[in-house]
Amino acid sequence: MREWRQVGAYGVLRDERGRVLLARGSENSPCPGVWQFPGGGVEHAEHPARAVEREFAVGTGLTVAVGAIRAAVADVASFPDADVRTHADRLVFEVEATGGDLRPEPAGGSDELGWFSPDEAAALPLMPFTAEMLGLPVSPLPAGLPRVPPPDPAPNADRRLRFGAYGLVTDPAGRILLTQIAPGYPGAGKWHLPGGGTDHGEQPTTGLLRELVEECGQLGRVVELLGVDNLHNPAALGPEGRPLDWHGVRVIYRVLVDVPTDAVVTESAGGSTARAGWFTRAEISGLSLTGVAAMAIGQLGR
Repeated sequence: MREWRQVGAYGVLRDERGRVLLARGSENSPCPGVWQFPGGGVEHAEHPARAVEREFAVGTGLTVAVGAIRAAVADVASFPDADVRTHADRLVFEVEATGGDLRPEPAGGSDELGWFSPDEAAALPLMPFTAEMLGLPVSPLPAGLPRVPPPDPAPNADRRLRFGAYGLVTDPAGRILLTQIAPGYPGAGKWHLPGGGTDHGEQPTTGLLRELVEECGQLGRVVELLGVDNLHNPAALGPEGRPLDWHGVRVIYRVLVDVPTDAVVTESAGGSTARAGWFTRAEISGLSLTGVAAMAIGQLGR
């Protein structure tokens, strides 16, 4: 069975009474009759926040300003008739309406919109990630749903999507854990945040903690979700030996290692990490950092 990956971006919009806006799937959607936060798939090279803006405009008629990311969760669906098993990483943001007129867009996937309190939403068939975000029990989708798989996310063999989870990792002394990118990989020699691509069917936090063990030999605990980073490199040269059109979506968490040990790269890291180490803020000032590492470290102490 083929395994496809996709990334979706969604927005939580509240009215003056604290109710949230939900959209019901139309007959053109994979899950007709099921309600969810407005949003949809992220296009190639598109920042997830821009995808939320686009999907709100198409699916609700509203113009929105995208705020902080609230959650990153994953779910899996199987389509035996199409010989496809899909993994969707779903990013949920806070949004604020700045204009437009509320209206559904059946051709785009939603045939009804409504404002609901959590108690009112509990009576609706909900997408699992929406129920989870509302603090409601997660129920299986109705029989036969989702009914059709999404489009092939990689119709071009040289176009790649990579979803990863990374950590701004510290210990009780305030040291920061970093990994150095191995030769032959984009950014070779630079110091990077621990983490990497998640496996098919794996939750982002689970993948991050796995990578933390593989790359650094550390046991950590996730404290909070800090943000999301988007990277598009149309000619990334890596171990494949030819330029690839890479789109990377990376969620960044704050992670604590309560009992730090010497940072050791294990063989299961796959060769992309040359070494790892703990550094003070003063020591980091002399390192060559990746952009996402510099951005995340800059948030410390804010």
